[in-house]
Amino acid sequence: MHRQSAPFTNYPTYMAKHPLKTDPPKERAFLVGVDIRSEQSLLEVEDSLEELAMLADTAGMEVVGQVFQRLDKPNSSTLIGKGKLEEVKALADETMADAIIFDNELSPRHQRELEKHIGQKIKLLDRTALILDIFAMRASTREGALQVELAQYEYRLPRLTRMWTHLVRQSGGGGSSSAGSVGVRGPGETQLESDRREINARLAHLRKDLSKVRAHRDRHRQRRKRSETPVVALAGYTNAGKSTLLNAISDADIYIADQLFATLDPTTRRVEFPDGQGVLVTDTVGFIQKLPTALVAAFRATLEEIVEADLILHVADLTHDNAVEHMDAVQQTLDELGVESPKLMVFNKIDLLEDPDLLAAYEAEFPEAVFISAHQKLGLDNLLATIQSRLNMSLANVDVFLPYTEGHLISLMHERGQIDEIEHLETGVHVIGRIPHRLVSRFPKTVVPDDES
Repeated sequence: MHRQSAPFTNYPTYMAKHPLKTDPPKERAFLVGVDIRSEQSLLEVEDSLEELAMLADTAGMEVVGQVFQRLDKPNSSTLIGKGKLEEVKALADETMADAIIFDNELSPRHQRELEKHIGQKIKLLDRTALILDIFAMRASTREGALQVELAQYEYRLPRLTRMWTHLVRQSGGGGSSSAGSVGVRGPGETQLESDRREINARLAHLRKDLSKVRAHRDRHRQRRKRSETPVVALAGYTNAGKSTLLNAISDADIYIADQLFATLDPTTRRVEFPDGQGVLVTDTVGFIQKLPTALVAAFRATLEEIVEADLILHVADLTHDNAVEHMDAVQQTLDELGVESPKLMVFNKIDLLEDPDLLAAYEAEFPEAVFISAHQKLGLDNLLATIQSRLNMSLANVDVFLPYTEGHLISLMHERGQIDEIEHLETGVHVIGRIPHRLVSRFPKTVVPDDES
C-alpha cells in the first residue's frame, strides 16, 4: 500500500538554513600582464597583476587565472607575441572566462587586433577600462558621475570600430546607389561617423557642465579663503586608510572598506585642535599606479582641492610590501597636478606591523614623518600637534592692541592666530601671539596706547 508523505510544515526553518541564491553569478576574469623592459614601471609585473586582481574583485569579478610575458618591446599589432596570445585564448576557454583583462593600457590598434583573434564571445578589457568602470560604480554625486562619464567617452572615442557592418552605409533610397530622393542619394553616413558625432556632442555637453562645477568649487574655495580657515588635504595610494583617518580625527561617518577606491567623491570635515583652533580636512580620491590620464584630466576640478591646500598629508600604508613604490606613484601624480603645497608624510597601520625593525628603519629614513594607526586611533594626538605646528610655521609675531570696536579682528586672532598672552583692558585687548603672514596687513601696527597701560 502506498504511504502518503506527510505535509512539509517547516518551510521557514528550511529556507533559513538553505536560502535561495538570487545574486547573479560573478563574471569570470582572466588576467594578462606584460613586462616591457624598455618601459619603466613602479611595480614588478607579478605585483602589478596582484593589484589588477584586487581591482577586478572591486568591480565584482572573479579572477580565474593569469599569465604574463616579458618582452624587449611590445608587439606592434597585438602587444603580446602570437604564441602567448594563443596560450591566453586557450587558457581563457579552459577556465570559461567571460573577460580577458590586460594590465597595460591597450592602444586602439591593439584593441582591434586582439578582438579579431579572441573573438566576440569573450570581452576584452584593459586596466584603464576596469578603473573607469569602478569609478562609474563608486560615483555617488552628480559631479562624480559627470567626471567619470567624460573620462569614459574620451577613452572610448578613439577605440570605436566598425561593429555594425550591416549599417556601414545608410543611403536614402532602395536599389542602386543612384536611386533615392533628391538630396539623399549617395554614400550616406557610416554608423561609425554617426557614433563619433554623437559622442563628440556629448563630450562638449559634459565639458560645459564640468566647467560650471569647476566655477562652483572655485567659489567655495574663495569663501574658505575669506574665512581664513586653513585647509589640509589627504592624499595617498588607494586603500592607504585616508577615509579611516578622517573618520578618526573628525568623528565623520565616511564609508570605508578594504577595497580599492572605496570612496570616490571628496569629503571635507572641520577638525578642532586642543586649543580650539579649527582646520578643514579634505579626503580626496585615492591614487594608483598607471592612473588613467583621462581620469586625472576629468577629475582636475576635484583634485584642485589638493592643489589649493595649505598642507598635504601624504598617507601611506606602512605594512604594504610596495609602500615605497606606492609613495612614488602618489608623488608622480602630485607633480603632474603641479602641487607645491608643503607636505607631511603620515605612515598608517602601525598596529599591523609585525617587524619592529622595519618601523625603526622607516623612522630613521623619514625623521619628520608621523606614524599612526587610524583604525586603532594611535598617534593621533601627535599627528594633530604636528599639523598645527606645520601650519604655524608660516606665522608672524604680533604685539597689538585691538579695540573692542574691531571685534572681527579679535575673532580672527582667536580663529587663525596663536595667542601667547592676552590682556583685557577698558577699551580693547592687548594680544601677543602669532598670525599667518598674509593676515598681518589687517592688524594695526601700534601696540597698547599709553592711556591703557
